[in-house]
Amino acid sequence: MSIETTVPRAIETVYQSGFGNEFATEAVAGALPQGQNAPQKAPFGLYTEQISGTPFTAPRALNRRSWLYRIRPSVAHRPFEPIGDGLIRSTPFDEVPTPPNQLRWQPLPLPTKSTNFIDGLVTMAGNGDASIHTGAAIHTYAANVEMSNCFFFDADGEFLIVPQLGRLSMRTEMGVLEIRPGEIGVIQRGIKFRVELPDKQARGYICENYGALFRLPDLGPIGANGLANPRDFQTPHAAYEDRAGDFRLIAKFQGHLWAAKIDHSPLDVVAWHGNYAPYKYDLERFNCINTVSFDHPDPSIYTVLTAPSEISGTANIDFGIFPPRWLVAEHTFRPPWFHRNFMSEFMGLIRGEYDAKAEGFVPGGASLHNCMAGHGPDAVTYEKAITADLKPAYLADTLAFMFETRFVCRPTKLALESSQLDEQYFECWQDLHKRFAP
Repeated sequence: MSIETTVPRAIETVYQSGFGNEFATEAVAGALPQGQNAPQKAPFGLYTEQISGTPFTAPRALNRRSWLYRIRPSVAHRPFEPIGDGLIRSTPFDEVPTPPNQLRWQPLPLPTKSTNFIDGLVTMAGNGDASIHTGAAIHTYAANVEMSNCFFFDADGEFLIVPQLGRLSMRTEMGVLEIRPGEIGVIQRGIKFRVELPDKQARGYICENYGALFRLPDLGPIGANGLANPRDFQTPHAAYEDRAGDFRLIAKFQGHLWAAKIDHSPLDVVAWHGNYAPYKYDLERFNCINTVSFDHPDPSIYTVLTAPSEISGTANIDFGIFPPRWLVAEHTFRPPWFHRNFMSEFMGLIRGEYDAKAEGFVPGGASLHNCMAGHGPDAVTYEKAITADLKPAYLADTLAFMFETRFVCRPTKLALESSQLDEQYFECWQDLHKRFAP
């Protein structure tokens, strides 16, 4: 393990590669203690602080923690007080009964008044229980101003962020993480950050994972290579802010928002080492595995990250993508077939078209197909698929994703009453007429 040194420039974005690696990085040469984690006096008058993302006794392969060497410890702030939750909702997601219907939404509009990343969070659905670290919430975000005087951390879960429009510059305790549409970013439970908008406005999706941390899926019969490669995940080098001011630190704790006054930037980590840190991944680097004969595998073959549950083989959340790829199978119905699943599926579209829908599912939009809700291609797509000349074809202009959860995904009252809810979604299957002709 080598020490990576970066200059202390707040605008510099540099990365270390590898998923779950043990990293060591310092923004000032000599800031990392040598030979021990918590010396009696840390270099340069820094404070030593550990952040643990798993229980202390978690198996070594799963244990996640980092040592931070910072200008002030995280305890240095005024008491938290409750503030309004805005459009954020949390467990038990029981505002309204959950319908068994297939649901689809048009993109939520971009804000017309000043709205930062936290103010622009809108909870669409969720499940589980944040207090016992199980389940998930699904949010969208839309923002047009930066978080200049406030910072945020989520004590309930980790954020998997999927930009659809505009870049996000995530200024975290452990460095700068810039993500663009086509990339994802993960900021773990408890990591403080603020968001800048290089493109002046931004929109996208968030999966808030209450359960076990996201990790790479096992590959099984695939072998050692394929899907997302560990080397392609990037973690930021240390970059700190040393500034005083009248700031707010906002916490999401047990489903509600709390704020505390703080007289300095909490993004003041000068050096850190460990394996609990934010990371990003470019979805273009995903190595699709597909069939070259007939039929096609279950969508689990496109899993980028998984958050396992206590039941072997059943994920709390799977994050899968449907990127550009070749279709070559013969005598095969190439779009997703009609299906009903135990797992519930929340889908979004980052760009292009989704091959199972002819229209109506647009970038920035979303759909929800809950446990045992029948779904599949619309009538137009079905007719095209059963009559197509099955030559090799490349799906070029597409990037869809899916948050798949083991629990029923319960929409919020806002989501079910939103003007963006497509009340006519069911119509796309009504022309699937009887074809039976013995």
